[in-house]
Amino acid sequence: MKPFSKILIANRGEIACRVIRSAKAKGYATVAVFSDADAGARHVLEADEAFRLGGGPLQESYLSAERVVAAAQATGADALHPGYGFFSENADFAEQCAAAGITFIGPMPDSVRVMGDKARSKRRMIDAGVPCVPGYEGDDQDDALFIREADRIGYPVMVKASAGGGGRGMRLVHDRSDLEAAIVSARSEARNAFGDDRLLLERAVVDARHVEIQVFGDKFGSVVHLGERDCSVQRRHQKVIEEAPSPAVDADLRRRMGEAAVRAAAAIDYVGAGTVEFLLGRDGEFYFLEMNTRLQVEHPVTECVTGVDLVDLQIDVAAGLPLPFSQADISISGHAIEVRLYAEDPRHEFLPQTGTALVWQPATGEGVRVDHGLVPGQVISPFYDPMIAKIIATGANREEALRRLVQALRGTHLLGVATNREFLLDALSVEEFRQGAATTAFIGKHYRDGFQPGADDPVAVLLAAILSADQAGQGWSSNAAQAHQVNLSSGDSDAVVRVARTGQRWSAQRGDEAVSIAILGRDKTSLRFEVDGLVRRAVYFCHRDELSIDLDGRVYRFEDTTYRAPSRASAGGDGVLRAPMTGTVTAVRVTQDQAVARGDVLAVLEAMKMEQQIIAPVAGSITTIAVAAGQQVSARDILFVVEADQT
Repeated sequence: MKPFSKILIANRGEIACRVIRSAKAKGYATVAVFSDADAGARHVLEADEAFRLGGGPLQESYLSAERVVAAAQATGADALHPGYGFFSENADFAEQCAAAGITFIGPMPDSVRVMGDKARSKRRMIDAGVPCVPGYEGDDQDDALFIREADRIGYPVMVKASAGGGGRGMRLVHDRSDLEAAIVSARSEARNAFGDDRLLLERAVVDARHVEIQVFGDKFGSVVHLGERDCSVQRRHQKVIEEAPSPAVDADLRRRMGEAAVRAAAAIDYVGAGTVEFLLGRDGEFYFLEMNTRLQVEHPVTECVTGVDLVDLQIDVAAGLPLPFSQADISISGHAIEVRLYAEDPRHEFLPQTGTALVWQPATGEGVRVDHGLVPGQVISPFYDPMIAKIIATGANREEALRRLVQALRGTHLLGVATNREFLLDALSVEEFRQGAATTAFIGKHYRDGFQPGADDPVAVLLAAILSADQAGQGWSSNAAQAHQVNLSSGDSDAVVRVARTGQRWSAQRGDEAVSIAILGRDKTSLRFEVDGLVRRAVYFCHRDELSIDLDGRVYRFEDTTYRAPSRASAGGDGVLRAPMTGTVTAVRVTQDQAVARGDVLAVLEAMKMEQQIIAPVAGSITTIAVAAGQQVSARDILFVVEADQT
């Protein structure tokens, strides 16, 4: 093997920082790559060197193979770690690196190609004796044949894109009458996402658990597994909560699933870190789902319970070293649970969010690990995946790990952009999850109508009024009470609060709600206060008329409108359609003066790998089109005006 000494990390965010950490610990020089949107990002600051790729859009930066390889050559990097996503499962890119004399820290291209094609990989697994879901994965793609095969397999069936993943090109069909439309829709999505519209059918394993096995192979033919992870809690086929070991797997099942995963990896001469994913039915039977030929997002939970640094091992295996242990040497100790912190708004259909990290304070403490790529003040742009960080907690058992995770989530503070933290805390509190019984149906069952948070803490708005008055320099006379009226706006609601300060205490009153609050200590972002004899803490940020408060696991956002001239807010029935998120308009499907019906799709907006349809709220005609396909828009920008029919 050709030795290497400098590793370029062809990725960004938390995984780039994660790889840099292990590479530096082993004595390798590191090179980060970055786009213009990431110029001040944490991975850029932590690497020994950094190389600019181009503009913010992926095709101009992280997904430009030519620019990434050129960056390695320009910096003298003789090895490249792809992280996950981007080029991590791109066989052509791995060959491009080899042609340039760069060691690709990942599997062999042929292994990637086999497992990148779901139909081909399933046939290979059947030959290797790996249990597979009954289905159809043939080359004949005739729709009529698919209907006959679905009848043979039995409903419900899953229609899947043969290429790619991430839930795209995937449809669950419960009834024969819905199959034809599902095939057409899945083909279209697969063609747009992967440039390949081939499909396969599988019997749907309903209410199953998603259990995956971490495997590792070296260049001498050795393959081992490092136990399982349970990734059943998913939304839109994307994992939300992961843990190791699985609450549903005992020692015998772990052995059988592990042996099947090792057979799967050995069947394709696998080298490096990989994950074999299975569906585990309620009857205890398991079936091959797919193999991810890369490091997984959820790899930290395996590291925590096995004590193996998977990135460290990836580098050694790529350098030609044999695995330092056998299967008998691997054991599992304790429990680990991971949640993914996303920039998204769970109260509004989990729409991706952008903004500036005004305050970023990741949790610390015993058994807590936070993998992230953020620095305070960093802009979270619409160009990339909305995952911000992974919060992991370990314990001697599942109960301890879960307790620590809840506290770590409550102790992780991000102000300036909406996140799914409140939803994660709620999901962790559901009894089904706490009992270790969650399946892939968990979110659909418990959040059928979306995420509905509990009642707001009335102290939050009163505390916000006090902070706003304080920010404006009001009420600081200690001689006598000075009362001030503060007007606050939060979303669609407004509040008028009367605040006054006497000595060291503040009083705040909103309607019938009144409290007396003593500010015990504060700095620029944290606050310690006492109300009704209870000492509490909050994290906050004030900027001009805007105020955010993180109180007991919930973030409240306010605008101080006390001195703002009244203005007409856009009402829901005024026909004005605004962008629900920052992103790119990928399609405009109407023309000026066109008549539309309520529910018609007017445009498609894309951000952070997610598409959002812009729907006509009323029947009428288009009087204003303010955007065009390809245009970047910000949240709340006007897109269309629809004049309602007079009926």
